[in-house]
Amino acid sequence: MKGFIKNIETITEANKNFRKVLYTAKHCQLVVMSLKPGEEIGEEVHTLDQFFRIEEGHGKAILDGVTKKISAGFALVIPAGATHNLINTGTFPMKLYTLYSPPNHRDGVVHKTRAAAAADDEEFDGVTTE
Repeated sequence: MKGFIKNIETITEANKNFRKVLYTAKHCQLVVMSLKPGEEIGEEVHTLDQFFRIEEGHGKAILDGVTKKISAGFALVIPAGATHNLINTGTFPMKLYTLYSPPNHRDGVVHKTRAAAAADDEEFDGVTTE
């Protein structure tokens, strides 16, 4: 079977890695993330569009200098060129998934920690899951 059909809520909530690429298609990519208390994604700007869905926890999202409180159930759409960051302000891990369009990371990459992600200069290499 081509494609990805799985319970994303269960997968997201079970994830303990800072970043884990689940599926890479030609034009989009599905990634789960877990932010420890006090941890952040880190301010960034992409040349692609990005969608986030928060499954557990709470924190704040900063989008082009505007800060909003976020929690389970929130969705964020980050257009290309927007400066953004997500910060876990809670006492438990913040669990989320994101869709990059087009893909941003190497297919199958797993970064257990934010430090490991920062140390890895990996980028999408054009290889998809199928």
